[in-house]
Amino acid sequence: MLNLTYKTQRVIILLSFLTIPLILLATFTFYPALRLVQLSFTDWDGVGKSFTWIGFANYKEIFSDKDIFGVFSHNLYYFIGGIIQNILALYFAIILNSKIKGRNVFRVFLFLPYILNSVATAYMFQFIFNSDHGTLNSLLDLVGLGTYKQSWLGNTSLVNISLASVSLWKYMGFNMVIYLGVLQSIPGDLYEAAKMDGANAFKTLIYITLPNIRKIIELNMLLTVSGALEVFDIPYIITGAAPGSDTFVTKVNDVAFKFNNIGLASAMAIVLLIIVMVVITIQRKFILRGEE
Repeated sequence: MLNLTYKTQRVIILLSFLTIPLILLATFTFYPALRLVQLSFTDWDGVGKSFTWIGFANYKEIFSDKDIFGVFSHNLYYFIGGIIQNILALYFAIILNSKIKGRNVFRVFLFLPYILNSVATAYMFQFIFNSDHGTLNSLLDLVGLGTYKQSWLGNTSLVNISLASVSLWKYMGFNMVIYLGVLQSIPGDLYEAAKMDGANAFKTLIYITLPNIRKIIELNMLLTVSGALEVFDIPYIITGAAPGSDTFVTKVNDVAFKFNNIGLASAMAIVLLIIVMVVITIQRKFILRGEE
């Protein structure tokens, strides 16, 4: 056997354990990323073996074609829905953090939508929003509000609101659990001292609860913004990402696999990545204040 020193054996073992993960990382992360950048400057159709270099033509098309870059306006609905979602999640977390009867049952009911399969959720809301025999229109008829019946997925002014509400319903419970966890970490002595000083519920919320959970609120807002930019499953399954309800990610998917323009789709993916990085950087600078 080789007479190796302890230091040499340690280096060999470390390198042995690192080799396979590094190979996998390079194969499935670094190489695809570099390949994506390369293809973004070509007109490759995803089928042929050859392609033509076209420089920044794909990037120019993205910013000049309102049908491509303009779909970011649809993502805005999910961002607004995300803000409402965080407000509701915090509201329910504060209520369920108190000693009310049956709070564990309500926690389960509110968290249940998050653990449901996204495809099942989408098909369920397809039935709810159905304009002919959907649950929502039937309920409006039942309570005497039939005049408010709508084509919730066919009306371009309502479809994105409807889809954003599905996202709100599905992910609100997840945010609620996060807020609930941080609320339970706040020392109860603070609330007892505030109560003794005569602070009402509103002042307790403003001066004790919110300052202690500020970092979690900021983190959830960061996830809300990045999530709103990357919405895919809900519009793609419910409406098939039809015009008027498509998002930037669904548009990337259509350009790549419906129109076989891998070059343009790659450029769109790069643009989305840059936008997400810029948004996160701005949030860390001005909201998270550079904190880890």
